[in-house]
Amino acid sequence: MIIGNNREQVIQNIKTAANNRDFTAKVEVGDPVMSLQQRTALVDNFWKNQATLSSKLNNEVGKILLDTLAKTISASTEIKGSQYLKDLPQGGAIVTANHFNQTDALTIKRLALKCHHQLSIVIEDTNLKLPGFFRYLMNYVGTIPLVNSPSYIGNEFPKHLHNALERNNWVLIFPEQEMWWNYRKPRKPQRGAYYFAAKQNVPIISTFIEIKDLPKLEKDNPNFYQTKYIVHVLPTIYPNPALNENQNSKLMMAQDYKQKVEAFESIYNKKLDYNFTPWDIAGWRHNN
Repeated sequence: MIIGNNREQVIQNIKTAANNRDFTAKVEVGDPVMSLQQRTALVDNFWKNQATLSSKLNNEVGKILLDTLAKTISASTEIKGSQYLKDLPQGGAIVTANHFNQTDALTIKRLALKCHHQLSIVIEDTNLKLPGFFRYLMNYVGTIPLVNSPSYIGNEFPKHLHNALERNNWVLIFPEQEMWWNYRKPRKPQRGAYYFAAKQNVPIISTFIEIKDLPKLEKDNPNFYQTKYIVHVLPTIYPNPALNENQNSKLMMAQDYKQKVEAFESIYNKKLDYNFTPWDIAGWRHNN
């Protein structure tokens, strides 16, 4: 997680990763480090605890809390392109977005609330061990933790994903995987979200989140301007029933990336170039 002076180090890590075209590099400082065995045990316990009375009560509190946060912290968030959701079929869907902040899921939660859908959020397993308030959120706001192991991805994860989609939930998956703090550009996606959309036969709700600098400085860090977000809803992507899951996933992934790149270039009036510049980090006064 980014705290205080860690931002400068994280930005340097982003610069290195972007210039190396290592789009799934872990750039955060101080994230929990756990072995596969520890992460598997952590997620097993998470699912066991979900069945307990205390967890069920906490999940009800968590849903109310997430709704409240989406309406307050993300109150300034704008949504454009809602017309693409008018003819969305009944049922669940997978939402994809660029990943740049610990609370960026609130922008998609705001979109889901507007469209009267519950939102489930796929998270990295170690997020269940984040400190303090974030740990509570990760455990009780309808998350689906993902363990990067063939056994879990092949067996357990699809069951939990299917259950969420069967409840007509939207499921947010960040196909860029790792969070790059305030990074404006769309990174090349990984195939998992699209494979599961094809396998579950649900559409991809494609979005790109614009980050705008505001004229006010952050209260606790004068090196950064405050920012606001605009969620751009892009054309919905559907699996082709004539193709298999593997074919569909590749085509859907390519289409989603193409749409996000086109949105980026149109919004910022820039051609996408992954060579790092200070502008890439929204709000950073280094670019002045």
